[in-house]
Amino acid sequence: MRNPVKRLATLVMLGVVSATCLAPVAQAGNSAAAQARAERKMQKKQQKAMKKYLKAQKKAQNRMIKKDRKNTHYPTHSY
Repeated sequence: MRNPVKRLATLVMLGVVSATCLAPVAQAGNSAAAQARAERKMQKKQQKAMKKYLKAQKKAQNRMIKKDRKNTHYPTHSY
């Protein structure tokens, strides 16, 4: 008959080896998903910043146009 202690030790060692081999695979999957999520978040943040910048530029341009119109004085006509 086989020794039950050896069988138990073998099963424990097999479990440890399989757990150490599967742990990096599980972490890699989570890491890739986390990286993709972070990349999407960064792109969204960048788009929001660009939209805000363009809005500010347009506002400044409109303000300048309005000010230019206001300060435009046509020469007086002498008829």
